[in-house]
Amino acid sequence: MTNTPANGQWVQHRAEQLIHMEQLKRVELFNGRAAMLGIVIGIVVEGLTGAGIAHQIGLGALVDGYAACRTQFLPFCF
Repeated sequence: MTNTPANGQWVQHRAEQLIHMEQLKRVELFNGRAAMLGIVIGIVVEGLTGAGIAHQIGLGALVDGYAACRTQFLPFCF
């Protein structure tokens, strides 16, 4: 193999891909850990306060409305 400009560009492109993949792995690892921590904190707060995770993030009315709708068998439920 000769060291042509096209070959050098391929090596540079491949190196950029490898760097990008390594950064992506680190970011996804961080995101996964943050999500696990958030779920654990949500469960702990739910145990302490009795408010579910949906209520903690402000979607309690939506969940309550859906539960009420399903128990009354209304024809206009979402």
